[in-house]
Amino acid sequence: MLDATTAAEAKTETLLEVNNIEVIYNHVILVLKGVSLTVPKGGITALLGGNGAGKTTTLKAISNLLKSERGEVTKGSIIYRGERVQDMSPADLVRKGVIQVMEGRHCFEHLTVEENLLTGAYTRTDGRAEIARDLEMVYNYFPRLKERRKSQAGYTSGGEQQMVAMGRALMSRPETILLDEPSMGLAPQLVEQIFEIVKAVNEGEGVTFLLAEQNTNVALRYAHYGYILESGRVVMDGPAKALRENPDVKEFYLGMSDEGRKSFRDVRSYRRRKRWLA
Repeated sequence: MLDATTAAEAKTETLLEVNNIEVIYNHVILVLKGVSLTVPKGGITALLGGNGAGKTTTLKAISNLLKSERGEVTKGSIIYRGERVQDMSPADLVRKGVIQVMEGRHCFEHLTVEENLLTGAYTRTDGRAEIARDLEMVYNYFPRLKERRKSQAGYTSGGEQQMVAMGRALMSRPETILLDEPSMGLAPQLVEQIFEIVKAVNEGEGVTFLLAEQNTNVALRYAHYGYILESGRVVMDGPAKALRENPDVKEFYLGMSDEGRKSFRDVRSYRRRKRWLA
């Protein structure tokens, strides 16, 4: 007999399927080499790995932002709600409910915080009252933004700009948010705050998240499932709890082993070992 958790997992709807994709930049540089993953509706899925592993490229392949960087998906398929979407424009994907929050906390620096948030609703046609309601919803999740609503975004802190970027995405009423490196450049306390908000939005609004993150330790505490990328390939995947307890992940990505925390020099030996590929 299935327990409640297993039964719930069995009924989970798959929103996004990435099937064995390859991505090439400038017609010659192979960056992704057969990446496959699935993202269930209502979950938090993490893409993990070091700098250059292919996390951002995977997100941009899904959101169709590769062409602006002379990149293209040359093999495989990307399916959203049963429909092939890799040839759609980014704007069409936004209308389907998929939006990416870019790495680097991009915002319109000359606009106020509130004006930035309202730009997220530009595709909506449901009227001012609904947009105003959702603006208050965003302020409930990000009370700091309500305090700074009239401030120019360019003069806010890095953490506040990350909140603006996430809040702007919520204003589009997304079904799925692709969140790229939300912890980059933030103090540990702010990182925890951002991930707590991700969790609250996921649970409170039912928004599905696929997030790329180098901070494996934090990501695996909040995600439900994780994929570890290395050199453009998925080298391991599984439920977040199982990945947290996996000795290879603990040693190579969390910096710990059965003997305790290891030095960076020791951890670098994973390049020579990679037991999960044996």
